[in-house]
Amino acid sequence: MIARLSASALNHLLAQNSWAFERLVHFSGKTARFDIAPLSFAYTILPDGTLTRADKTAGADAACVIAPSLLPRLALHDELAHAEIQSSGDAALLAEIFFLSRNLRWDAAEDLSHVTGDIAAERIVQTVQNRPFGASAVNLAQAAAEYFTEEQPLIAKPQQINSFMQQVDTLRDDMARLEQRIKALSPGPSPASGRGG
Repeated sequence: MIARLSASALNHLLAQNSWAFERLVHFSGKTARFDIAPLSFAYTILPDGTLTRADKTAGADAACVIAPSLLPRLALHDELAHAEIQSSGDAALLAEIFFLSRNLRWDAAEDLSHVTGDIAAERIVQTVQNRPFGASAVNLAQAAAEYFTEEQPLIAKPQQINSFMQQVDTLRDDMARLEQRIKALSPGPSPASGRGG
């Protein structure tokens, strides 16, 4: 259900930027997967450039792994956040995905006007745009990172990773020493029995 709703929301965003459909038509039939822990979304591009939820058995032509803490920064079009996305697969499709993520613009006033009317929607959007949200986005990203490392541990803390790596190194060294001791205690090859006369 979430994947279907997200596909619908993305198609709405694409419709507000209708030029994007023409770009996506070239990738018709291709599937892109986005892993945002703990969720995973996969979309297939249709011949008209719209998106549909991908079939569960469909392989992904391109994949992006996005840390939840990057989402607010990506929403603010932070270029450094784009560099932190782990991606693999079809290079041309990935380039298109990143181009669209940088250039699609949500017309919030148009959507809000259906609820509040045109004038009120424009004033609300202008008020929001004039507020300094940079610090808020950073705070939200930090809160999300803390939530996923403390409350719902889906992301390991750097200290935990370092500790785990040290334990692996210690275990490897202990195993090497144990192997050497076993070799030292094992009887060597038996000497050849007496020579015949």
